[in-house]
Amino acid sequence: MSALIEQESQDEHEAQGEREPRGLESLLRGVPADIAGVIAKPLEGREVSVEEGARLFEAEGTALLALTAAADELRRRVNGDRVTYVVNRNINFTNVCIKRCGFCAFSRDFRAEEGYFLPLNEIIRRAKEAADLGATEVCVQAGLPPKMEGSLYVDLARALKAEAPELHIHGFSPEEVLYGATRSRSTVEDYLRELRGAGVGSLPGTSAEILDQAVRDAIAPGRISVEQWTDVITTAHRLGVPTTSTIMFGHVETNAHRAAHLALLRDIQKATGGFTEFVPLSFVHEEAPMFAQAQRGETRPGATGAEVMRMHAIARLMLHGWVDNIQCSWVKEGPKLAQLLLLAGCNDVGGTLINESISTAAGASYGQLVPPSELRRWIRDAGRVPVERTTLYETRRVFETEPAEPEALDLAAAQPERFGSYRELIKLDAFRYEGQRAPELTGPTLPEALAAAGR
Repeated sequence: MSALIEQESQDEHEAQGEREPRGLESLLRGVPADIAGVIAKPLEGREVSVEEGARLFEAEGTALLALTAAADELRRRVNGDRVTYVVNRNINFTNVCIKRCGFCAFSRDFRAEEGYFLPLNEIIRRAKEAADLGATEVCVQAGLPPKMEGSLYVDLARALKAEAPELHIHGFSPEEVLYGATRSRSTVEDYLRELRGAGVGSLPGTSAEILDQAVRDAIAPGRISVEQWTDVITTAHRLGVPTTSTIMFGHVETNAHRAAHLALLRDIQKATGGFTEFVPLSFVHEEAPMFAQAQRGETRPGATGAEVMRMHAIARLMLHGWVDNIQCSWVKEGPKLAQLLLLAGCNDVGGTLINESISTAAGASYGQLVPPSELRRWIRDAGRVPVERTTLYETRRVFETEPAEPEALDLAAAQPERFGSYRELIKLDAFRYEGQRAPELTGPTLPEALAAAGR
């Protein structure tokens, strides 16, 4: 698909300006007229409506090829041939949660034997280890423990910033921000000010799922509402705290829901300019309660490969001119499909993660860590130039060629057991949840806990 575009010479691109490359024009001639007209709109600087976006989700065969080729052309115009990634570590410090979301296999009831809560010194150890291995970001998200101290997230951010000041804290979803504000009897705005003051540099735009209230009520009753999610996000943007944006698709939503979700994100971005990226996230169904239980007949087992291609490509078309970075998730899609998505509008492959727990708990098959050299190999194999970035998409290093010596995280990745795994974590008695409202200040570290368990 990308070759249809990349075969055009630079002179031809300059001569055509913003017109479609000849290969794409040829494809569009074999596409239903209404779909072809919608695909052409963003290439000509025009906006795709919700109704038109929903129609694009029906693209098949040649229409799908044209859709992905158009997304790839828009990606080329905005991002060139550079594909970015970030060196980061996830810290999911507890899986105990008061919510019972139908799609979530990560959370545990406070009475469950597999509930864990990491002590503060272990959280800090993970952050400092990540920094020593070259990470520039820690992504901090977790469950919502009952009777949590309202200051928990603020205190945790402050401690992390004090011990690892060089790390960008990308932390606390809109659901967590709302919960923290509620527990501290604070407004969302005041709580966000506290988080910002404690060192939080950006928020993950997760807990979005599908931004349609009827769908949310079906898959996660009691979850943060569309109105509340939008309020947290727009307030963060107004305070100068950027966020990502996401969608979770492939469960009970319709094409119209998907297109409306993208249009809402576009409207928010027009008003605030605070989104750094958009990340489509396929529903991982294997361990999801709503698939395994009563809703099995109503819930699809995640998105198909074609649906994944459509989602990323349509996101590029609908968000063009507003959100420049479209990320593919190697955790959700695996490395091979992630590479193909680089030909369908994506310009970012996410992060190294080091500890990925939430998708792993749901049954994702692709592990919790990909070292930087492997991410760069995927990018090069797709014919692109790897670039290490910061959380906020500042360029750190451009890799025209691969370094002669492996980096620290590449070497550490050869011993993944040193980082522990989610499956191990939920079995370790040393980290068992015992009604904590906040992390204990001291406790066993992961190496100590593994040694005590004879592992």
